[in-house]
Amino acid sequence: MESSTVALLTQIRESLDASAVLGVAIDHAVGVGLSTATASWSLPIGQADPFVVIAAIETEIAPRWVWWSIETPAALQHGGVRLARCWDVAVVQRFITGGWRTDPGRIWAQLHDLPTEALPSPDPDDLFSRMAEPESADPIRTDGYLQASWVAGGWAASADRLAQWARLALVARSHQVAHLSGLTGHRAAIATARSESAAELLCAELAHDGLPMNRDAAEAMIAELVGPRPSTMAEALAQRAQRDAEVLAHAPAGVAADLRNPLQVRSLLKAIGVDVPDTRAWRLKAMQGTHPLIDALLLWRKAERISTTYGYGWLDDHIGADGRLRGEWSGCDGAAGRMTASAGLHNMPAHMRAAVVAEAGHRFVRADLGQIEPRILAAVSGDDALAAATRADDMYTPVATQLGVDRPTAKLAVLGAMYGQTTGQGAHALRRLQTSYKVAMAYLEAADVAGQTGRDVRTYGGRLIRMGSTGTDGLSDRDARSRAAARGRYARNAVVQGAAAEFFKVWAVTMRARSAAAGARIVLGLHDELLVHAPADRAEDVARLLVQCLDEAAARWSPMEGVRFVADISVVDRWSDAK
Repeated sequence: MESSTVALLTQIRESLDASAVLGVAIDHAVGVGLSTATASWSLPIGQADPFVVIAAIETEIAPRWVWWSIETPAALQHGGVRLARCWDVAVVQRFITGGWRTDPGRIWAQLHDLPTEALPSPDPDDLFSRMAEPESADPIRTDGYLQASWVAGGWAASADRLAQWARLALVARSHQVAHLSGLTGHRAAIATARSESAAELLCAELAHDGLPMNRDAAEAMIAELVGPRPSTMAEALAQRAQRDAEVLAHAPAGVAADLRNPLQVRSLLKAIGVDVPDTRAWRLKAMQGTHPLIDALLLWRKAERISTTYGYGWLDDHIGADGRLRGEWSGCDGAAGRMTASAGLHNMPAHMRAAVVAEAGHRFVRADLGQIEPRILAAVSGDDALAAATRADDMYTPVATQLGVDRPTAKLAVLGAMYGQTTGQGAHALRRLQTSYKVAMAYLEAADVAGQTGRDVRTYGGRLIRMGSTGTDGLSDRDARSRAAARGRYARNAVVQGAAAEFFKVWAVTMRARSAAAGARIVLGLHDELLVHAPADRAEDVARLLVQCLDEAAARWSPMEGVRFVADISVVDRWSDAK
């Protein structure tokens, strides 16, 4: 290690306080800026390799890195640097405010109680404006806002600016910590903010690493449904016409329809004596085997989805030369707080999962959380009776016994309670739920009432979920009540689903940290499922580690003891082999 790096490490170590947080801002062409609460360092690219410096700091000091947004860890992935702990200012601000717009200028204004309506905008980039008002070297304006030019990228104009930007990230974090510490009834808010930040770091790694996929197998599956790869547009149109013809061949003579038009498909079905209110897949599947046209239409829909969304173009756009499928990842999809991804990673048809194949010398370890939302409800509500039911592998069985109904009815009742469904098969059992699990039902009802009256709610971890406007101008009484009821249903589900997303990410980031020693990496996080790519000779160890990390996550996160979380774990070569 160079003497200058050793000296820098000494200075940083001496400057860190008990929180051990270190602000960082990086630009490939400029260098790196670092800051603690009391000191800052500017390292121009000619003076030091930013990736080498950051890796050395991580190895020797292991601080909690603080940055403005995912652009920083994304840059570090390309430099081959993996960090353990972080605080992502943008992620935490979305968590605090329930909003999605979190550019640094807006975050700074929110944290300093400045009206966001008055956010400064960059001056026109022309000679006259630059001559009239030179760009300020101070990132903060006299009115307290961040300079628009800095927010727009001026923070990376020099290594000195990078250091100032890193310092401002620390200031923003301190305001966020103070806010989270003041949230009544959300003692886990700061811990949740840390895990949410780590989940965003995991997302940067997922986007960089990609999902192992066998291109040849994928092409064969596409060809099976839609035909061989067309070499011209004319061939593609001919394949499309042939797929349509295979359905219309079962229609009465003289009857034609555009299969991509739902109204015309309804008319087509009516021509064979099938009158349906819509053409949703579940409705057609219920009639499978009753008429050749319906069977052909279901097969057509499968092929059409592959052709238009998961076809040859999809492979070309998203699978790299290394056989990895890549998309953009986010640690939060909005109010629910779930991890999400682009490039079809979260909606890949089951048919295509057979092409997700572990690389040579590796296997997949897949883990799927079981009955996660009712178990989360037991934990966040503090209902001892419901918590007792979670100790069973299948918690719906003891719930059914308690309610005096069969298991399917008990499941419908529990899900109906969380989704606000008060009619249907589980409705009578729902009334028994309110007697048997009073605490859990009261928790859901409180969220429902808050939603109906337009009051924002927070998850157990502290994420704000906005209810939106309660205005009724122009609405009839019936429509106003309907809209209020919809907000109530949304709120009661959001406090459970949001908490489930928080718990899932605690589990995921715990596994991320613990699995590195086994040479394993998470390659997919899908709602309540993790897919880990592991060396074949360590796969069984990784499977056991997933269970240990689940228990550790529950011990760290769950607000009450005695709630059991379970996962179905399998070691497979293809994603489709996991049941």
